[in-house]
Amino acid sequence: MSVQRVNPPAIYGPAGMISQVVTTGGERLVHLSGQVARDAEGRPVGPGDHAAQAAQVVRNIEAALAAVGATRDDIVKETVYVVDYSPALLPAIFGPLRAGVSQAPASTLVGVPALFAPEYLLEVEVVAALRAAPAAPVPAAEDVMSPVPPTGREC
Repeated sequence: MSVQRVNPPAIYGPAGMISQVVTTGGERLVHLSGQVARDAEGRPVGPGDHAAQAAQVVRNIEAALAAVGATRDDIVKETVYVVDYSPALLPAIFGPLRAGVSQAPASTLVGVPALFAPEYLLEVEVVAALRAAPAAPVPAAEDVMSPVPPTGREC
């Protein structure tokens, strides 16, 4: 699998926080549903606290990716939805999202008035790219085709 991350000089981008362009090849894509700050028992984590919720969202993303053999370093695109967004929240949100990740994905942040339940302040969707499973060897034609009996009309 090849992943190329590009930050063209003609487009401003906060260094190390996002990649403006990500291309992939020879992979299978993994799409995660939006992850919120809910623990394994379904209880909300960190009500009213963007940083605590971001940390739980990261744990959920890691668990979901691990289920298919991926890590956060495989993420190529993220969309972050934030309730009551202000620029002052960036460290609280992106600190946990970028901790332990070697390269930043393409990223979009959207301020929203609300999510599906009032206790959630943050929801993150991600797409990860994994190396495609090796292709099964293609059998030789003689192994899969039965010989055709002569018909008497051959050329």
